[in-house]
Amino acid sequence: MSDEINIDWSECADVERIPGKVSGRWIVKDTRILADGVIENWAEGLSAEEIAEGVYSGLGIERARRIIEYARRHAIHPQPHL
Repeated sequence: MSDEINIDWSECADVERIPGKVSGRWIVKDTRILADGVIENWAEGLSAEEIAEGVYSGLGIERARRIIEYARRHAIHPQPHL
């Protein structure tokens, strides 16, 4: 999904970018979980519950839901080449 859709995470309260931490990529606050990783798992068909409990323990179901909803509202779809 990351090749198809870009997300501007700058206004998401659940993620942060810290220089030097996980190469400065957007991560879930107070973790090393990549925000894009949550979305990639969701795009593969996993539910927020499966992501929070099976893939990223400690993420929390409500936080996973908020991140997914934010991504759904803020996805930047590339324009097709003409």
